[in-house]
Amino acid sequence: MPKIHPTAVVDPRAELHEGVEIGPFCYVEAGAVLGEGTKLDSHVTVKTNTTLGARNWVGQGAIIGGDPQDRKFKGEPTYLVIGDENVFREYVTLHRATGEGKSTLIGNRTYMMAGCHIGHNCNIGDDVTLANNVGCSGHVTIERLVNIGGMTGVHQFVRIGQVAMVGGMSRIVRDVPPYMIVAGEDEVQDINAVGLRRIGITSESRLALHKACKIMFKSQLGLSHAMEAIRREVKPTDEVLTLLTFMERLYKGKNGRGDQV
Repeated sequence: MPKIHPTAVVDPRAELHEGVEIGPFCYVEAGAVLGEGTKLDSHVTVKTNTTLGARNWVGQGAIIGGDPQDRKFKGEPTYLVIGDENVFREYVTLHRATGEGKSTLIGNRTYMMAGCHIGHNCNIGDDVTLANNVGCSGHVTIERLVNIGGMTGVHQFVRIGQVAMVGGMSRIVRDVPPYMIVAGEDEVQDINAVGLRRIGITSESRLALHKACKIMFKSQLGLSHAMEAIRREVKPTDEVLTLLTFMERLYKGKNGRGDQV
């Protein structure tokens, strides 16, 4: 049986699974789904068309599934879909998508610290960590195992590649390559060696990725020539191939006019 504090307001048309706990002064709208073992601290709002999976924890004052902040939104039915075992700390805001039938997606085991915001139509992968007051504009994609430092702003339509680390107080207006450390104005510093070690990437693979990083981001080669050099000179580990695929997509999709990036 769900455990609901007497001061909470829960619409009878909300769907509550076993082990759900709803704290004082929470508000859960019709059409919300709370998965098994999910817990809401006090003063949490869960809006309509929001689905939380199992064993999520939502901190005080968070607003989950609010309307998108988008002038194009006209009240059409849209969704927020959240996976399992996520932690959303105090005053996090997560918005539904814009565009009829579309969804904002949050994966599993994300950890969002106080004050984070995820805008409409974002897609957040598994095991992502966002420090305090990170803001993601609409249509941002964050791949798995990314860490973003506090007070960082991410521009709409940006993609952040897997296992990347973004330094605090950064301004991210371009895609962030996978496995890299980026800080400030989108500047690639080096590979995310600590993060790579933590997930078991071998020293040989890290060395290959480091060499690829130097060619890609520290040489004077244009992007297409840098990718050719990496294919000639660097061992094609899984991580190097993932980096090349990411950069090739970026080159073709956003830089069809030439090598200058």
